[in-house]
Amino acid sequence: MQEERRLAVLRAIVEDYVSTEEPVGSKALVERHGLGVSPATVRNDMAVLEEEGFITQPHTSAGRVPTDKGYRLFVDRLTTVKPMSAAERRAIATFLDGAVDLDDVVGRSVRLLSQLTRQVAVVQYPTLTRSTVRHVELVALTPSKLLVVLILSTGRVEQRLVELETALTDDELADLRQLVNRAATGEIIATAVTALREAVPPVDGHAVAAVVDSLVEAMSDHRSDERVAVGGAANLARYGDSFDSAVRPLLEALEEHVILLKLLGEASTGGAVTVRIGHEGPYQELASTSVVATGYGPRDEALATLGIVGPTRMDYPGTMAAVRAVARYVSRFLDEG
Repeated sequence: MQEERRLAVLRAIVEDYVSTEEPVGSKALVERHGLGVSPATVRNDMAVLEEEGFITQPHTSAGRVPTDKGYRLFVDRLTTVKPMSAAERRAIATFLDGAVDLDDVVGRSVRLLSQLTRQVAVVQYPTLTRSTVRHVELVALTPSKLLVVLILSTGRVEQRLVELETALTDDELADLRQLVNRAATGEIIATAVTALREAVPPVDGHAVAAVVDSLVEAMSDHRSDERVAVGGAANLARYGDSFDSAVRPLLEALEEHVILLKLLGEASTGGAVTVRIGHEGPYQELASTSVVATGYGPRDEALATLGIVGPTRMDYPGTMAAVRAVARYVSRFLDEG
């Protein structure tokens, strides 16, 4: 009973501090949250919470603010991530449904996330090495010139022109199309490359070899391409003095994609949202920031990560809901692409 009440007190302190930026006192908690106990009981609970390291008193005679440990308990005890409202879901769907390709959906996602959360949004582009081949199309521009189209599970489309030594008949083109798709479709890049090379016949395989070489080149072009898109850096200005010490290192981090990728962490599967609070992160100079992130990709396959970076004093339930919802819509785009 006491533990549940203290958790309710902690939850109230977190919610009030996030919304007001002011240390929270016992009298205000009783008035605003209807805890059903006296201010004296709340003060006793706050004293225990402070002793256990969940809250701290920044100044003498001031109210209390949550610590990293307090935020962690608050997040861990969230029974469910609050759902987005119907209006918010419609807004997300309308905004993202207009995307025409992968670059467009990443750009729209990062803008949307920063607007929904009022934090800095970071979206990692799907990495080619973790994607699979969805389809290979061969289009005859002339009897001896082919357009090779590689379509990946990330939504990336690569095109190559291939000049053949001899012309192909329609039947030969159909056989070649079937051969490369049988070897590569559904395979991850590394496996597809191996399978395609093994598909080249030892003799009279000039056309197959030319197409395979172009596909391998297309698959290899962006293998180390781990880019990220960032949006909402201007949101840092609204936190004022309380976040000043973290703004400069965070702005510097936003220019280093390797740092951002490490901040986001590994892409999580199954729609799980990960929250790293303060000192739990990989960089000590960013110890006053938190990261809320999740993986996205087609068919619950996490190809990349998206999320937000902001001060530890953030609306965790709302932010987690926004990150999860945007990831679901981006995953759906890749699934349907």
